[in-house]
Amino acid sequence: MSELVTGEAVALELRPARLPSRALAVLLDLVAAVAVYVAVTIALVASTASLDEAAQTALSIATFVLVLVGGPIAVETLSHGRSLGKMACGLRVVRDDGGPIRFRHALVRGLIAVVEILMTFGVVACIASFVSARGRRLGDVFAGTLVVRERIPVARTGFVPPPPPWLAGRFSGLDLSAVPDGLWLAVRQYLTRVQQLDPQVGWSMADRLASDLAERTGAPVPQGVPPAAYLAAVVHERQAREARRAFGSGSSSSAAPAAPVADGAPGAGAAPVVPPGAVSEPAPGAVESSGAAPPAESHEVPMGDRPGTGFVPPA
Repeated sequence: MSELVTGEAVALELRPARLPSRALAVLLDLVAAVAVYVAVTIALVASTASLDEAAQTALSIATFVLVLVGGPIAVETLSHGRSLGKMACGLRVVRDDGGPIRFRHALVRGLIAVVEILMTFGVVACIASFVSARGRRLGDVFAGTLVVRERIPVARTGFVPPPPPWLAGRFSGLDLSAVPDGLWLAVRQYLTRVQQLDPQVGWSMADRLASDLAERTGAPVPQGVPPAAYLAAVVHERQAREARRAFGSGSSSSAAPAAPVADGAPGAGAAPVVPPGAVSEPAPGAVESSGAAPPAESHEVPMGDRPGTGFVPPA
């Protein structure tokens, strides 16, 4: 990773391209340029067959300069540092401050490339790239440019690795209430980026975080447990507790069954139960004297006489 400082004093972290990727990009560019040069030469030979030898030689030299020198310069200028080979390899030419290149940068790079790439078959460019700390060739040094990688493999971020199986459930009785959120965040960030750190630096960071976590919990780190494994196990235990707290509360919030009501005692808010003999019945003679047909036997119970449970007793 190379740190560049822009004109606004902003530090940029860029990955300089290494020699293998740059060599592959230059090779692809040369193949494309030679193919175009051959096609243009064949067209010129066919169209200028009537000219003398001196004119044909002048046209050949002009074609060589325009295609093999001017072509890459024009392509890098118009594409802001992305030629065909660099585009295929995921590279880009930028200025020393991280900005896009202009015509003067591409011109210096293209002119010096004639000497260090075309005339010496890339030997000078390879030696300069090996000597330079950021892999720059002579054209980059004189032009003030740098070839960087645009496509960087995406690392898995936000994923906390699980603890070793032999530590599962070992810290179930640990008191985590005194651990601040800042320390949890630091531990989580370390665990998500532990694969990107230098082993020695990662071990020292894990040791320091494990000491802080043990001081907050009041229990020392067990003997023989690596600091990184201890941090992963404690974070896993905290996540398990949060999951139980979040999903366990839903089952306990279900409605509890109603308390049983004693026989004969009305429940709260329910209508009182009317004893069987309390409902008066009409006398038999009153029905006969009216001359009306006797009413059909009904099994319905008045709304006021229904129990609060909604159960209708048989008539």
